[in-house]
Amino acid sequence: MTDIFDVIADGTRRDILQLLLRRTTEGETGTSVSQIVADLGISQPTVSKHLKVLRDAELVSVREDGQRRFYSLAVEPLEVVDDWLVPFLVDAFGDGAPDIDYPGGAPLPDGAAHAAEVVGRAAASAKHVVTSALKRLGA
Repeated sequence: MTDIFDVIADGTRRDILQLLLRRTTEGETGTSVSQIVADLGISQPTVSKHLKVLRDAELVSVREDGQRRFYSLAVEPLEVVDDWLVPFLVDAFGDGAPDIDYPGGAPLPDGAAHAAEVVGRAAASAKHVVTSALKRLGA
């Protein structure tokens, strides 16, 4: 499997992923190649080339409907990036880590948002500590 970091290093592929995320949060069940071409203003061959890379990395899924193909975001592989990145944020910022905005999501009430933030940071920190300890033990 292609290294996920190599795949998302390309700006056009990140633009495609962001477009698919936005369309998903808007309730779309898939985005056609022609919609991607129109929204991003890049050529169809370029979009197809990048979609193949994203498919091979399992970052997008495809649904065929006759001659048309509809692409959707597959977030599971991005968890690898999240797992790799979170310890740096926790170590660098601790309780002062920046808030992350998720487009399209309904805001939580202040109390729930604070509780979710505290629990999330505690979980990330605990995972980092456990993973580090297991690595030191050779497990």
